[in-house]
Amino acid sequence: MTAKRERIIILGAGVMQGPAINIAKEMGLFTIVLDGDPGAPCVPLADRFEHIDLKDKEGVEAFALSLLKDGGLAGIMTAGTDFSATVAWTAERLGLPGIPYEAALNASDKGRMRRCFDAAGIPSPAFTVTGKDESFTIPAPFPLVVKPVDNMGARGCRRVDTEAELEEALAGGIKYSRSGRVIVEAYMEGPEFSVDAIVYKGEIIICGLADRHIFFPPYFIEMGHTMPTAFPPAEQEKLLDCFRAAVRSLGIAEKNCIGAAKGDVKLTPGGPMIGEVAARLSGGYMSGWTYPYSSGAEPVRTAIEIAAGREPRGLKPLKSWTSAERAFISIPGKVKSIEGLEKARNTPHVKDIFLRIAKDFPVSFPVNNVSKCGNVISAAENREDACRAAEEAARSILIHLETPNAETSAFLSAFPASKGNEGSFPPGAFILDRELKAALESLPSGIVPGKSSPGKVNIYPFFAFLDSGLGDYMGRSVAESLEALRALSGLSLPVGTGEPFLGKEFWRSFIRGGYQGAAYYLDTLGT
Repeated sequence: MTAKRERIIILGAGVMQGPAINIAKEMGLFTIVLDGDPGAPCVPLADRFEHIDLKDKEGVEAFALSLLKDGGLAGIMTAGTDFSATVAWTAERLGLPGIPYEAALNASDKGRMRRCFDAAGIPSPAFTVTGKDESFTIPAPFPLVVKPVDNMGARGCRRVDTEAELEEALAGGIKYSRSGRVIVEAYMEGPEFSVDAIVYKGEIIICGLADRHIFFPPYFIEMGHTMPTAFPPAEQEKLLDCFRAAVRSLGIAEKNCIGAAKGDVKLTPGGPMIGEVAARLSGGYMSGWTYPYSSGAEPVRTAIEIAAGREPRGLKPLKSWTSAERAFISIPGKVKSIEGLEKARNTPHVKDIFLRIAKDFPVSFPVNNVSKCGNVISAAENREDACRAAEEAARSILIHLETPNAETSAFLSAFPASKGNEGSFPPGAFILDRELKAALESLPSGIVPGKSSPGKVNIYPFFAFLDSGLGDYMGRSVAESLEALRALSGLSLPVGTGEPFLGKEFWRSFIRGGYQGAAYYLDTLGT
């Protein structure tokens, strides 16, 4: 007779919850997965799926209580979702392992969070909380940051430098807030780090500190992270001390608390400052992928163990590798095809590739961390090898856009920004200085290639740009971007003075939109 398996509830059936579902099953637990989306990608992994809105904490509680009364329930947990408060509410009401609901609210609402930090003397930015049509006092001189009090993934989050930008940012932030409130806070200058931890009966067990790679102001787009950080141990300890103090200030790490914490910390000129703390393990491929790849330890496994009332095991690092995650993105448009995936997968040291897009999907330049096209994860003993592998693989993935498309055409028609004027958004793939910009305008106009030269189109030389050393959004050189264009178009595209040729219009599209912009331009010519 087969022994009855203990049951655990996991909130979320997205990609970020995949490791938790798989590991819980490996541990012999019966996985009951809840999500408001019955089409979520990891639904098929669950032993049982229930379609429940994760914001409905009373509904989740009622379902969990029915399980508890009919066969028992070991615990409830989540990773990489916004719903740690629902987990805490249910655990507290049913007497399951967890953290207090009030502590989870402190870690879910950025206004409450900042007030807890202030009360405990934790270094964090000056702030105020406001809502639609509410008056407020700006908490610090510009620049400021505006973000919803209750969302993740940098949705509705942006830097503002002027009063006019502030009004626009407030409206954008409120749109992404479930409660209709935003936090306005002082901007923190300096490099940013992510940290995961298991919280077990008053102990905060650190599970990795990663360098975050943030780009494209005024938004905060994470183009990747590298685990572990390359910063010196003394600086690391200061950052972790700040994080631990912040976790304790929220009430997550009291004596009987069992759970997890994820934090963002900055190293400002004045020292470490806490950005945010969430009462869960991270999303962003960190707790489920890069930390296990780099250390051999699995914080998700430990989070499941303690949520199910078991003793934590297996958090001691077994190796000292580096794991790098890198994103790939697109200019606006609609996906015609995705090329280079096989090359990316076969890149040495690449472990995983995650696609967020497919043929016929609309794409846009990212304004948050859920509007990127996908991610590559690598792991290697050597940091340089890991970073190079992830970056090369990400650059190998080419996104061909459909023609015609009004959004792509509008994007390409915007004149490329120049150095000293990089503030326009979305930015161009290449940012020219004034001399290069003037040289671009002096190029001859392109001539539509004729049928007399099938498969071959000459590109009029723009030597100053070719030799500029500039890179595109993904770090491709001009030469690498031209190679990407050749691979995508299937055309021979020599740079030379032969005729017919492509001139100024081609280079404008290339400079504004990289290989994608140039491919779109070629497609509109019918080449």
